[in-house]
Amino acid sequence: MTLLRPFRPDDSAACLAIFDSNTPKFFAPQERDEFRSYLASLGARSAPYLVLETDGVLRACGGLEVAPDSGEVHLTWGMVDQTCHGQRLGTRLTEARLALARTLPGATRLILSTSQHTQGFYARFGFTVTRITPDGFGPGLDRWDMALPLAPPTAPPEIRA
Repeated sequence: MTLLRPFRPDDSAACLAIFDSNTPKFFAPQERDEFRSYLASLGARSAPYLVLETDGVLRACGGLEVAPDSGEVHLTWGMVDQTCHGQRLGTRLTEARLALARTLPGATRLILSTSQHTQGFYARFGFTVTRITPDGFGPGLDRWDMALPLAPPTAPPEIRA
């Protein structure tokens, strides 16, 4: 059974393990401290961060961050455990985050930063490249900034607490 739900503080270790499973191909090792700090700050933020479990094991995580007064919503720290790549968990997580972004008042554009390894995945959702920075995340890990215009609000995704 697969369950999509909001992040809880006790999910931090599992989220960091997912990060570690994707290092160094998808994340630069020096990004780990930034991700750990981000997870620790989630209780003080109103930004949604979701986790996806299969059979009670956390397998994917990712969130949204709303930029005040700009209409931009950032996809943040999306990842799937490396052992689960190719099982459509990333698609399910991304679809939920897109649906959630479309429910946010005033949201007009979704943006993200990813690498050359995952830009094609996001292009399938309609994201287009706005900038490429060679070695932007670290040596051999290019930063691809991408954007997607948002349609008017729709019903929120089903997320169980």
